[in-house]
Amino acid sequence: GRVECLRLLHLGSLGRVVFTEAAMPAAQPVTYILDREEIVFRADAGSPLGIATRHAVVAFQADDVDVRTRTGWSILGIGETYEVTDPDRRAALGGARLIPWPPTEPLLTIAIRLPRLTGRRLRPAPAAPS
Repeated sequence: GRVECLRLLHLGSLGRVVFTEAAMPAAQPVTYILDREEIVFRADAGSPLGIATRHAVVAFQADDVDVRTRTGWSILGIGETYEVTDPDRRAALGGARLIPWPPTEPLLTIAIRLPRLTGRRLRPAPAAPS
């Protein structure tokens, strides 16, 4: 359920934002934190991600997979973005976890509200009976 999805997102730090660029789908990895049940990341103000995620509906996907054991989880959220402009909240969100690749200036702090949030556990297929 939603609570478990939020718990798992809180454990992660790398996800993908899926947005629209030139009328086509695009995806970009971002470092993120979960704050107030919202995904928060930073983007270069002039980048395609920074331009496309100002009050837009986007998807956010994060996962943690162990390929050796074929186990893990995957979370997908869909929601609207907005720029975090409150200086107190921006200061509270500061830190190395939100530095984008490559680090550039000026940076926007963007949040994604997550009214739609789904997830699934990844498990290996059961062994075939002998």
